[in-house]
Formats: sequence, structure tokens, C-alpha cells
Amino acid sequence: MPLFERHQVRPFGVNPAPPARHADYAVRLRLPFPLLSDPGLAVARAYGAVRPDGATIARAVVLIERDGTVAYSQSGAPGAEIVLEALR
Repeated sequence: MPLFERHQVRPFGVNPAPPARHADYAVRLRLPFPLLSDPGLAVARAYGAVRPDGATIARAVVLIERDGTVAYSQSGAPGAEIVLEALR
């Protein structure tokens, strides 16, 4: 998180679970970022983060500039250093 903060990047997670479940999950794992609910997978589909079955989310990292431009997109969980290289 400090590396993201240094670059003024605000991470958040998105998944289809309802907000109440997100709250419990975030507390249990001590997540330092908010989780957003995407029950219909509209956000996940828009950013290519849906598995081939079309019914579940595939982990991905998307870095979006303030103007809405996608600066970086990668499936999986690349490290902060890799993601932030897109800002240079």
C-alpha cells in the first residue's frame, strides 16, 4: 500500500458479493482498501475480468488514469512495482 500511496493510486477490489459480506471479509483479512459490489458482473465484464464461463470473476489488476484511460491491465495478481511501471 505505501508504494501505491506514494504514486497517489487508490486501489480497491470489485466482486459480486453483497456489501455486508464484503465488510466481514475486509475486516477478517484486514484489507487496507475498499471492496465494491458488482452483483451483475458489469464492471468485471467491462474490464475483461470474467472467466470464460461468463459467471465468475477472474482476478485481474486494472490501472485507470484520472481521465478514465486504462494505463495497465493484467490478469492475475502482478506486484505493485509491475503495475506502477505503467505510470512512468
